[in-house]
Order: sequence, then C-alpha cells, then structure tokens
Amino acid sequence: MYHELGTMLSAWWTLPFAGMLLSIALFPLFAPRFWHHHYPKVTLFWAVALVVPFLFLYRGQAGHHLLEVVVEEYIPFLIILWALYTVASGILVTGSLRGTPGQNVILLAVGTIAASWIGTTGASIVLIRPLIRAISWRRHRAHTIVFFIFLVSNAGGLLTPIGDPPLFLGFLQGVPFFWTLHLFPVQLIVALPLLGIYYALDRRYYRREERSADTNAMPSRPVGIVGWQNLLCLAAIVAVVVVSGVLNLGTVRLFGLECAVTGFARDGALALIGLASLRMTPASIHRENQFSWGPIKEVAILFAGIFVTMMPAIAILRAGEEGALHSVIELARAPRHYFWLAGGLSSFLDNAPTYLTFFNTALGALEPGKAEAAAVHDLITTHAHYLQAISCGAVFMGANTYIGNAPNFMVKSIAEEAGIEMPSFFGYLFKYAVPVLIPLFLLVTLIFFR
Repeated sequence: MYHELGTMLSAWWTLPFAGMLLSIALFPLFAPRFWHHHYPKVTLFWAVALVVPFLFLYRGQAGHHLLEVVVEEYIPFLIILWALYTVASGILVTGSLRGTPGQNVILLAVGTIAASWIGTTGASIVLIRPLIRAISWRRHRAHTIVFFIFLVSNAGGLLTPIGDPPLFLGFLQGVPFFWTLHLFPVQLIVALPLLGIYYALDRRYYRREERSADTNAMPSRPVGIVGWQNLLCLAAIVAVVVVSGVLNLGTVRLFGLECAVTGFARDGALALIGLASLRMTPASIHRENQFSWGPIKEVAILFAGIFVTMMPAIAILRAGEEGALHSVIELARAPRHYFWLAGGLSSFLDNAPTYLTFFNTALGALEPGKAEAAAVHDLITTHAHYLQAISCGAVFMGANTYIGNAPNFMVKSIAEEAGIEMPSFFGYLFKYAVPVLIPLFLLVTLIFFR
C-alpha cells in the first residue's frame, strides 16, 4: 500500500513536512515567546495543511495510510517513549558528581556503553538529570548536553537491536541479534574522538570557571543509586521489546488495518510497566530528579506533527525508482553512498523507516529475485559492508539535528527546563554537528565504507 501511494505522490507533498521542520528551526530563534506558547497550534496547522487536501484527493486510501501512521507507528512510538521516560525518571543517581571534565567524560562514556543495552532513550533519561545536577554550578553547560546527545542519545546505540529503532527493524527482517556487535570498531572511531574533543573543550571552559566556583569545597559522598525497583522495570521494558520481535500471536483487523496482536500486547505491557513504576516510585525521587511531564508533552505534540507530515516523504522513498524521489535512491551504489544517503535522510526523517528503505534498496540491487530469507542471509555475509553502512548511517547521523532521533529532543527539553540555554536548531547544526560530526563521518567513510 505504501508503495502504491508513493508512486502517485509528487515531491510537492513534502512541503508541509518542510514547513514543520522550518518551524521547529526558526520560531525558537526569531520568535521564542510565540513558539513557547503556540507550538501546538503551529504543529496542528502543518498537520491540517497536509491531511485536508490529502483526504480530499485520495479519500479512502489516504485515510487508511493516516490510520496506519497513527495506530502502527505513532502510538507505539509514544508508548515506549513514555514508558522509558517514566521508569528512568524514577532512578536517582546520588553522590558527589562535581561536574569536572574528568567526571563528565566518564559519565558520557558510561552512557555510551549503556545505550546499546537499555536503548538510547533509556540511557539518556537515566543519566541526563545526574549530569545536569553535576554541572549546575558551571557557567558553560550547553556543550556538555550537546556531546551527551552525540554520544549517549545516538552513537552509543549501535551495537544491539535494543540500542536504536532502525537496528530493531533489521532484527525483525532477519538480521541476527548479535550481528551488530561487528560494528564495534566503527563505534570506537566515532566515540573515542568525540570523548577526546569533549574533554579538551570542557577542560578549556573549566579553567575559566574555577575562579568563580570552588568545587573542592563540596562534601564528598559516594555515588549510589536510589530506586532500584525501576532498574527491574527498565529490564522488563527491554525484555518486552525483544520478545515482541520474535513472538507471533497472529493479526486482528482494526479500522480496516491488519494489526499484529503482538504489537498490542507489547504496548499494553509497556503501559502497565510505566504505571507500576509511577505507583512504586517515592515522590522524593521525582522531586530530586525535578520530574515533570513537560518534556514528554513537547515531544508527543511535535512528533505527532512530524509523523503525519513526513508520511508522503516516506511513501515516496519506499516507492524506490517509481517514486518522485527516485533520483535519491538511484544514487545508492557503493557502501559510502548508502552510509551518507541513509544518514543524511535520517538527520531529518524518522531513521527507522529510512533504514528500512535502504535495507530493501540494497536487497533489490544486490540480491535481485531471491527469496527474502536467502537475500538477507547473503546481504549480511557476502555484502556485509552495505548493511554496515546503512546501519551506521541511520544510527550515527540521527545526531546531526535535534529531530534526527527522539531522545535528542527530549534531552534538549529536559536541559532547557533545568535552565540551560541550548543552541537553536541551526546553532546546534552549524556550531556543533557540522564541524564536529561531519569530519568524523568522513573519516569513517575513508576507513570502512569506500
């Protein structure tokens, strides 16, 4: 169905999505007060700008696809994000975290390692508040949050299907669970320089700030964790997601959609885990973590608009050479092309369907006419470099913008709620992402994906 729709749509249908992205980029920069109070209305405007003519022109088919986006993509996305946010907010890291460059870089390294095993969202929410408390006395703080997004919210999720949604889709397509561990050398080439660059930058800022704040006077307390029951809830979330990927409970028709029963079971279990966490977590932990629903509310509203308005772009891309964006698909020839195309589009589109688009493009180009199981097997053996390029591009380049990966926006929102002035959309892109990430991605291309 997506393929059929994608062959009919022109590139003009992507304009509401472009408008949504430009609104997120420009309003906070030029009209911050207006955006703070009216971003739900702006989001609704762009969603309506797409939905009304779309339903008028394509009627039943358009309604079917909109329902598909809401029921099968947006609602599951929001439920798992809400569950992770709720559970992770009940975990309190205590002790003397003084916000020194050495401690900060250790915290970023720990988060990078954890992200592959509890997900980039889980690791981000567990560690962002301890990091914010640690640097609360610092004058220069935004760069620390940005590098946290680079490492914990994105690059750290490369090694398992739990780490990032695109890799989980690959797992569902037949890629072995531990296959992504082969990407560890690529992760090191990105993560180690990022940690080094951050340490040098933070050390420079720290030396300027030592005159106005003496952290040595702070009492020393060992680092500990309060809210251990939520670690069990976090493990339960991971287990539910993994089991849902291999369990088949059949399908059921809902509003004309053929929906997997496993998906409903997964979403119900995640909601119950989140509610159980809320009931078990003492109010004192939430107070210490400065917990509020503000960040998840902002993500829910903005990504509702993003999911709806980006539907034509995803449909056109999935149509491959028959779609209006066929010139983009036709550029994919060598592993380096897959790396930059999958990554570049993942910077602005949802990286999960983008990964799937180029995964299927590679299957069609490299293993034409083969049964799916045999084609996937040959892709991960004979043509492993292509799948490695797609995986790395989708995961790494989600860090290029705030909207490239859901945890990015959530971390930004939590930081701003704590009083940290984060860079604008373009400030993030041109002050940090382009000068820091792009050279590293070029290095990755030269070493691994020629």
